[in-house]
Amino acid sequence: MKLRNVLFLALSLALLASCAKQEPEGQRVYSIERIGPARVVQLYADGFESLPTRDKIFLYYLSQAAIAGRDIAIDQHHRSALEIRNILEGILMNPEGIDSTVIRQITHYTKLFWINNGMYDGLTSRKFVPMCSENEFKMATKQAEQNGARFGSAEGESLEQKLERLKDVIFNADYEPILTNKTPGQDWIKESTVNFYGKDVTYDEVDRWARAGREKNPLNSKVAKKDGRLIELVWRAGGENVPPGMYAADLEVCIEYLEMAIPYAANEYQRETIRKLIKYYRTGDLEDFRQFNIHWVSDTANIDFIHGFIEVYTDPRGAKGEYEAAIYWADQQLTKSIKSLSDKAQYFEDRMPWDDRYKKRDIKPLSARFVNIIMETGDAADPAIPIGINLPNEQSIREQYGTKSVVLANVKDALNKSRERDLLEEFAYDDEEKQLAEQYGSLASNLHTSMHEVLGHASGKVSEKLTKDPKDYLPGYYSTLEEARADLVSLWHFWDPKLVELGIIPSFDVAKAEYNVYVRNALLMQLRRIPKGDQIEQDHMKNRMMVAKYIMENSDAIAMEKRNGKTYVKVVDYEEMHEMVGKLLAEVMRIKAEGDFDAAKKLIDAYGLKFEPTLRDEVMERVKELDVASYTAFVMPKLVPVTLADGTITDVKVEYPLDLSKQMLEYSAFTKQEREKRMTASMVHP
Repeated sequence: MKLRNVLFLALSLALLASCAKQEPEGQRVYSIERIGPARVVQLYADGFESLPTRDKIFLYYLSQAAIAGRDIAIDQHHRSALEIRNILEGILMNPEGIDSTVIRQITHYTKLFWINNGMYDGLTSRKFVPMCSENEFKMATKQAEQNGARFGSAEGESLEQKLERLKDVIFNADYEPILTNKTPGQDWIKESTVNFYGKDVTYDEVDRWARAGREKNPLNSKVAKKDGRLIELVWRAGGENVPPGMYAADLEVCIEYLEMAIPYAANEYQRETIRKLIKYYRTGDLEDFRQFNIHWVSDTANIDFIHGFIEVYTDPRGAKGEYEAAIYWADQQLTKSIKSLSDKAQYFEDRMPWDDRYKKRDIKPLSARFVNIIMETGDAADPAIPIGINLPNEQSIREQYGTKSVVLANVKDALNKSRERDLLEEFAYDDEEKQLAEQYGSLASNLHTSMHEVLGHASGKVSEKLTKDPKDYLPGYYSTLEEARADLVSLWHFWDPKLVELGIIPSFDVAKAEYNVYVRNALLMQLRRIPKGDQIEQDHMKNRMMVAKYIMENSDAIAMEKRNGKTYVKVVDYEEMHEMVGKLLAEVMRIKAEGDFDAAKKLIDAYGLKFEPTLRDEVMERVKELDVASYTAFVMPKLVPVTLADGTITDVKVEYPLDLSKQMLEYSAFTKQEREKRMTASMVHP
């Protein structure tokens, strides 16, 4: 059929047309190895070589700044995580004389540690432990020390004492078992091991303290106790009249590379964007971060970056931001395709199913682009790179200044090239579903991502009675609720005739394909990622379960049935499901807009938190036969500067390591070396 808009072509064919890129697909390696639940894939940066030299140097310095803060995210996951990583890497770099089976087992554990920024699975939030015994690990560590490894024990502490102190953290799966625990009725802070709070701090006292207005840096501080009183340890580099805070040395390295990047920025506006970020890193003042975000939203340069303490998924309160960085450049051809959605943002906003009080009347510019990632670190790469991003998160900035949405084109391309395809065959309800998925699956997936980011997160406004950001009224539930809202916005608009009119989709068969995969993934396939327990911790997984389960239990739109001992789900009535999506979306928007904590808790706890373990066990058995990974981790492209004798960079080349261990060890060596050069006695570092 004739297509009236390039979006359909771009979305449906971009991931399938890689044969038109630099190398024939048969000569390019995507899947590198399988590490437990993770598939490790090489990420490619096609088009980097064609960028102007100035842009390549800019990307290089921004990437170095991204790596410089990587250890912050690892430390945020557990107070002992960096210490444990140092032991693991010391063993791997000094393996002579260690039993080959033991070194394989330690290597396996270390790779999972790298992928997840610590010893907790990023999707299940559960601790994983080494396959070797505690004694075998101890012997390997001692042998590595004899081979020259330096484990940096505290003054007066022997290696033996160090290993004894850490043995439960490393080997006891029941000791501090969950990274982020939001089980109703439990103390979410004491039962979580994430390193945003001191060990002797409780949820209730932090909640009372914060409600009394004493928490001045909710996004970028650790809450600890001193002399029986709660204090904030702010994450900042310091400077002038501001003393250094936590992570000062790491942030100094970030700042130095950001300063190196400034001369290569596209224009003075972007140079000022970087200066504002540097100011925030120095002061730790959230007003400085707000000013950076306001400026960043309007920065339209081809090369762009995400940098800071941003997403709050890991914090049980949903307040503390985990360090992350993403460096990328826009794919101009694909970006033209997504413009149709952003240009029609007001049209789609006017047709939201929620109360008119919560609709925006004068939508600010929505920046939406397809981009190619060259570097992601911290939360942005734990354990898997996202396929779409919408920022800033602050609601008032969204409403007053707009947002930026990006779809990660080369990530989606790599996922498509490396993906196992047996899951569809195993879990699809019937041949009709399979045919829809084969024909429209890529288009539906890309469109869902685009609408989730461009129309979802950027939409709606909150009640004037709220004096703070909505997340402050919905602690522990906001992230799940907001992800559900963005998903529901996308699912709602899939049936809008405007999509066909614009040529974005050829027919509503695309909507059917997306509804099918959404409920199949939410109610069945995602359970394979939670091998233990009966509770979902990860916010995106929880939101999908909540949406699908709510619709299934409150309508006849979705059916679950068993055939030959296998469970299947099917959308029985697409029209009714669409109506239920609208009903649920209206309520979710109301909850956010009014800051209705009780309603958020009731909805998410009832439909998103728990699942039936016997169903999960069945799914696990079916997947086991297919040998399918639960998630994908990426090896980043490597940027290599070409320099003159005096160190001046004249060009930057891109290489593809195809080796997770090599890249992780290089990152660790870089951050250690750079941090130690800048450490002073006055700098606070965990």
